[in-house]
Amino acid sequence: MARAGLNTERLTRAGAELADEVGFDRVTVSALARRFGVKDASLYSHVRSSQDLKTRIALLSLEELADRAAAALAGRAGKDALAAFADAYRDYAREHPGRYAAARLELDPQTARDSAAGRHSQLARAVLRGYDLAEPDETDAVRLLGSTFHGYIALERAGGFQHTSRTSEQSWPRIVDALDALLRNWPAG
Repeated sequence: MARAGLNTERLTRAGAELADEVGFDRVTVSALARRFGVKDASLYSHVRSSQDLKTRIALLSLEELADRAAAALAGRAGKDALAAFADAYRDYAREHPGRYAAARLELDPQTARDSAAGRHSQLARAVLRGYDLAEPDETDAVRLLGSTFHGYIALERAGGFQHTSRTSEQSWPRIVDALDALLRNWPAG
């Protein structure tokens, strides 16, 4: 019989909190069981494995991040939308480092299709409508935004910008300015 109060949703949310505290790579069924003071076997009626738990955390994180980005974009266009979109990702990564890492988990193709991952691309394309890019340039621009945001966040989180007098806080708005200028002056293919 399952322990009262434990269910898949509660375990997924607790796993996401654990990821933020100790790192996504350290989330396991055993670690989660210790958090609830139960044996590992108590959780296996709700999650199949540590990989299943991590996938569920990734799906939750993708959904949360898409919701946050959508809310940030509401009523904005052009550079204002670009900055809001960029800040939504960076702020989420700062507030939820484990969940942000989870959102980068490689999912099997069907799970990815069924997840909020597609919303992220749609949101990026919504930002890009203000720049009037046609295909295939729009797809390239979506990839540029994702690469820039995720690359910057990864370097920042790893301490890669701590070795100069210019802070990452000072550079971030300039990065967004540069992206805006590039998108407004997209090179002809």
